[in-house]
Amino acid sequence: MPAESLGPLHSLPIRRKRAATGLRRTYPYKLNAADIRRDFPILDRRVHGKPLVYLDNGATSQKPRVVIDAIRNFLENGCANIHRGVHLLSAEATQAYDRARATVCQTMGASRPEEFIFVRGTTEAINLVARSWGDLHIQAGDEILLTEMEHHANIVPWQFLARRAGAKIRVLPITPDGALDLDALPALLTDKTRLLACTHVSNVLGTVNPVSEICRMARERGIVTLVDGAQAVPHGPVDLGAVGCDFYVFSGHKMFGPDGIGVLYGRGKLLDRLPPWQVGGDMVERVSFEESTFRPPPDRFEAGTPNISGAIGLGAAFTYHAGLDWAVLRAHEDALVAAAHEALQSIPGLRIQGTVPGKAPVVSFTMGGIHPHDIGTILDSEGVAIRAGNHCAQPLLARLGIPSSARASFACYNTFEEVETLAKAVWKAHRYFG
Repeated sequence: MPAESLGPLHSLPIRRKRAATGLRRTYPYKLNAADIRRDFPILDRRVHGKPLVYLDNGATSQKPRVVIDAIRNFLENGCANIHRGVHLLSAEATQAYDRARATVCQTMGASRPEEFIFVRGTTEAINLVARSWGDLHIQAGDEILLTEMEHHANIVPWQFLARRAGAKIRVLPITPDGALDLDALPALLTDKTRLLACTHVSNVLGTVNPVSEICRMARERGIVTLVDGAQAVPHGPVDLGAVGCDFYVFSGHKMFGPDGIGVLYGRGKLLDRLPPWQVGGDMVERVSFEESTFRPPPDRFEAGTPNISGAIGLGAAFTYHAGLDWAVLRAHEDALVAAAHEALQSIPGLRIQGTVPGKAPVVSFTMGGIHPHDIGTILDSEGVAIRAGNHCAQPLLARLGIPSSARASFACYNTFEEVETLAKAVWKAHRYFG
């Protein structure tokens, strides 16, 4: 649902001559990226004497001034603990914290804020489900279905659960171009399958998975579903009603919010029946030395003092995010990826991992015998920040036949000039090591 408008995106045609290839392209939409970039103070920074080109958004995004100001305002003018106090500052902090939850709920197309649990991030959310739901429902002989493109955070908690319960992990493979092999899915959804956990968007390949269809197939067989939305939420509104999953998880720091805060969405009927994962203060109803009883969700799953300033910052990030014109911005990100693919593919020995149409703005690549860390070091000297390594997706990289890769990941505030700078810097790495 739309939030408070942050002002119009002024319409100016974008025409960029990309020096790396000598080609000229006119993009079929209008956007002045400078209007958005002004909202992000760090983008004015210089690195090694050169303008910062931040292309590590898949690891963490930069923060708009409204998020920074929201956190600062709370810490400077309203810092207090929530739920426990009768004084004004505590009441204001509680209202701000609850308002942040309601904002997340509303912008994700849901109607019950109590279905949204604040956690530290995607990893904690998955571990919560594995411990609370998993320990209650997974038994010996059961199967947990994952996909070949999962982040470690959506693999290791299920391995531990399977080991505790005596269950089995099964894996849905990918096709050569980096899509999930949906033809293989029906045979993997058996009478033993209790959970299907999959990523919405691959952090390596950029593949956008058809999670609505996947969840529908699982739901028809009575299988519970969890979707890792860490790489999806940053690139436009996610409608949980359309996704149709039982659990959805994501981190705030990848979508303009602060770190140390994330969200677990769970269907109310599931959450109501689940035991707490962590126990302590604020999530209890009554405590004696003989036994304790617990409050309903979301309080049951938020033991102790939460990350209040982080939640307030996340609420501000969602308000900012919802106020952007994502029809235009998605076209902008698509064009950035297309330009990056075209420019990089002209470099000898360079190979892009993941070529599925409609991918998210992620470009992972290898280049001959050059180690990705060396590529990243050369790019850093040019002010270009990328990621290099296994991207916490070692099983996927093993399937691709590579130990690591370089990854440029774009956000709505990136520009075509930055694509040019990226390509020039990769050419420099090729000349230096080639």
